[in-house]
Amino acid sequence: MQPKLHPYLNFMGQTKEAMEFYHSIFGGNLKMQTYAEGGMTDNPEEKDLIMHADLQTDSINFFAADGNAQHQVHMGDNVQLSLVGSDEALLTEWFNGLAEGGHVDMPLVKAPWGDTFGMLTDRFGVHWMVNVSSGQQE
Repeated sequence: MQPKLHPYLNFMGQTKEAMEFYHSIFGGNLKMQTYAEGGMTDNPEEKDLIMHADLQTDSINFFAADGNAQHQVHMGDNVQLSLVGSDEALLTEWFNGLAEGGHVDMPLVKAPWGDTFGMLTDRFGVHWMVNVSSGQQE
């Protein structure tokens, strides 16, 4: 799969409502997974928060997620750019290039969902996520 760029919106407890709103406008296919479904929390207060939402239409595709106590979301600083694909060498090169002069928030490592994932803030303050698909979710 060729790498693609996806906007990634972040909310504090409003992802489900926001994505259902966007879905009502744009149509398409909406998938959402909670923190509990993804095995990403033991905190009962966070179990129903959205870990990952994906809205796809013929012309629009973007993602969203809820922050939590460890990862607070601040409006105005709540949009990330997500590079997604299966070309590990290219995406790793891009990740390393974007990280030059910036800050790696999470190195590229194997994620619980089976892909390789990392996050960084480039030297201009833009937040990036890179997901190298294992091919299981394409």
